[in-house]
Amino acid sequence: MRTDYEYIVLGLGGLGSGAAYWLSRTAGRDLLGLEQFELGHVRGESQDHSRIIRLSYHTPGYVQLAKRAYQSWGMVEADARESLILQTGGLDLAPRNSRIPLDPYIASLTAEGVAFEHLEATEIMRRWPQFTLTDDCHGLYQEQGGLAMAARANAAHQRLAREHGALLLDGVPVTSVRSVDGEVEVVAGRPYRCRKLVVAAGPWSATVLSMLGLSLPLEVTQEQVTYYATPHLREFQPDRFPVWIWMDDPCFYGFPVFGEPATKIAQDAGGRPVTADSRSFTPDPDNSARVEAWTRRYLPRALGPVHLTKTCLYTLTPDRDFVIDQLPGEPNIVVAIGAGHAFKFASVIGRILSELAIDGRTPSDIGPFAIGRPILQEADPSRSYMV
Repeated sequence: MRTDYEYIVLGLGGLGSGAAYWLSRTAGRDLLGLEQFELGHVRGESQDHSRIIRLSYHTPGYVQLAKRAYQSWGMVEADARESLILQTGGLDLAPRNSRIPLDPYIASLTAEGVAFEHLEATEIMRRWPQFTLTDDCHGLYQEQGGLAMAARANAAHQRLAREHGALLLDGVPVTSVRSVDGEVEVVAGRPYRCRKLVVAAGPWSATVLSMLGLSLPLEVTQEQVTYYATPHLREFQPDRFPVWIWMDDPCFYGFPVFGEPATKIAQDAGGRPVTADSRSFTPDPDNSARVEAWTRRYLPRALGPVHLTKTCLYTLTPDRDFVIDQLPGEPNIVVAIGAGHAFKFASVIGRILSELAIDGRTPSDIGPFAIGRPILQEADPSRSYMV
């Protein structure tokens, strides 16, 4: 079996599958992808039916990256000949004294020329009477918001990578990564060599980076989403109801009906610290209670019997910004860490990783995502996940 490749992608979740696709467009048969579990497994961060995609973000840089994300998903859809993004409109709503103020979002959208509407509570409830808001609430509506079809998008990235000639192997845990004679050796049952390595290991990032002598102050948390079998399904169809985010602490978010005969609602960054290997798949009843209480107060018609609750993991940086960079002292290795909000960017981050691996540069501004930024050098940094 062949063991020498130009490029290896380590980890085939959302970001790694995106990288495998974009690299395969150039590298073809010179690309190897390695996944420790089966493709499409649910132990990480990137499965389920849906993730929110939006242009609304708190800095102009993120808005710029989101624009390129939409463009990248469009290119994948054209190549795959299937839809991966469903436009529903997106609503960010909050009380006026929110812990996550809407002003930076308004400023960023304005700076980047993105059209949006700033709505008072009465107008939000007129358009979407499913909400029950107090007078002090307001919101931003951006019509291009919607959902990315997560499991379908991962499968499309993987299928297209194979069609372009890449070899993707699953069930092959990596036990060693090291630089050797100007190349990178990855041991996954047998040793493989490559000129450039892409690390997209999600909640196993710390384990892989430790093999390279690097430690980052990452925190892995076990999160969950709940599907409610509302008796009002028609009111929450994608043509009648947007994706939404409650911008406060705690922060909640949700979806119209998609993938299951139920609404989907969750708390963002509401999980307990775990490790990738010690996590359970048992829902946290306290988290469930918080989500149900918020929904009963502000979105009561979305409630119904629990259809199902799914768990997943976040790999959080202390500032909640991504890591997308070459490793210090390892010019042949690039890495991405999604910080618990990357799936909407999965294809464009994969595209950026391929650009860094092939050309050593990218047209996207990834300065804010540098692995050497000061907060990532602190042993015990203060953490802020509310963005």
